[in-house]
Amino acid sequence: LEEALAGGIREFSLSSSAGGEPRRIKVNLPRAMRPGQTVRVAGKGEEGRSGGASGDLFLKVEILPHPRFRLEGRDLLTSLEVTPWEAVLGGEAEIRTLDGRVRVRVPAGTSSGRRIRVKGRGFPTGSGGSSAGQEPGDLYAEVRIVVPESPSDREKELFAELRSASTFHPRGEGV
Repeated sequence: LEEALAGGIREFSLSSSAGGEPRRIKVNLPRAMRPGQTVRVAGKGEEGRSGGASGDLFLKVEILPHPRFRLEGRDLLTSLEVTPWEAVLGGEAEIRTLDGRVRVRVPAGTSSGRRIRVKGRGFPTGSGGSSAGQEPGDLYAEVRIVVPESPSDREKELFAELRSASTFHPRGEGV
């Protein structure tokens, strides 16, 4: 995903359909390439018949899965892990983007699954696509409430106190 965003020079090894030696070519890839986009490399295709000029090479862009982001159109999706108290009380959190970090506000009363939008921090539009001139998409951070795997005795005590004091029933009354 970062390579698709940055573009730049990339070297490839190509095997000939005629069975000749593989050849190496350098390609200057455009910035903000999209899945399915075709990149034309003039004169780097197969040799023409009877010694004719080489044809063009067409590369189809595929983007590998990313460990932190999912690309949906121009939007990027990521997850934002928050503590139970951040979800209940609200606060600020830092989110990684493709080109840095941003701080976002977690509204009080946030439940798991809520999406927090960061306008304009999604994937930009490439210069050669049919959607040229459009603004970058947005970044959506889906909230995941996480709890400590091994809470301390004091944390257990406080959660037990909260359980006793709370009248909240997420699955309905008396369940």
